[in-house]
Amino acid sequence: MTTFDFTNADSYILNCSTLLTELPVMERAQAAKDAGFSQVEFWWPFDGNPRPTSAEVDEFIASLDKAGVELKGLNFWAGNMAAGDRGMVSIKGAEADFAANVDIVVEIGRRTGCRAFNALYGLRTEGQTPEEQDEVAVANLKLAADAVAAIDGTVLVEPVSGAEDYPLKRASDAAAVVQRVRAQGVANIAVLADFFHMSINGDDVAAVIEADAAKFGHIQIADAAGRGAPGTGELPLQDWINRSYELGYTGSIALEYKQDRATAFEWLAN
Repeated sequence: MTTFDFTNADSYILNCSTLLTELPVMERAQAAKDAGFSQVEFWWPFDGNPRPTSAEVDEFIASLDKAGVELKGLNFWAGNMAAGDRGMVSIKGAEADFAANVDIVVEIGRRTGCRAFNALYGLRTEGQTPEEQDEVAVANLKLAADAVAAIDGTVLVEPVSGAEDYPLKRASDAAAVVQRVRAQGVANIAVLADFFHMSINGDDVAAVIEADAAKFGHIQIADAAGRGAPGTGELPLQDWINRSYELGYTGSIALEYKQDRATAFEWLAN
């Protein structure tokens, strides 16, 4: 069984898209290293552009290499997150951009060693039926999983809170999508268990852990309410993490909370 050091920065992957946001994206890997972290993850780091230039990709990878951190997780292009998009996987008409993005994600994974790739599902969209969108999503997720399989990668699907039109609100919703894709002969796809989103959306997180911890592809945490650092809310995060490992979870824990840089890591041991 994994022994998890709850207050050691090096136990975690730091999400550099919810934290250190006072800094430009290309400076966050170094800031993460300076704060004691050696592993990072990012949402899609190219301002909503599914097809960044080779020079932009090179700059991103160089920022990781210079800082000496490992990229452990990366989101596929998710549209314009700042404008409210929450993924392009299920959006009809975005298939060509998504496919082109998958190729770039695979390149980044090959060059960095990243093997976990989060695919935000996308919002229900006017003029597209849920059935049509779900069909597009299965096709896109299969395409993505087949592509990252070449580098031993895994596609992740997560429930999300705070977006009414995002259809995957509970762990069971994400698991149902995973099963639909697996029925197409795909093995390398799994649920991303974000304990914050699950809790906010009404999941019995402890019960989900008891049933499915060994199947989780990744875990992300933030406290609730507020989505701040562990200890700022009421969630029993340490208990949930420990129980996940006891039940067979073998992955990492990512910090995906939101807090200002000055106080974000005060809860960690010095």
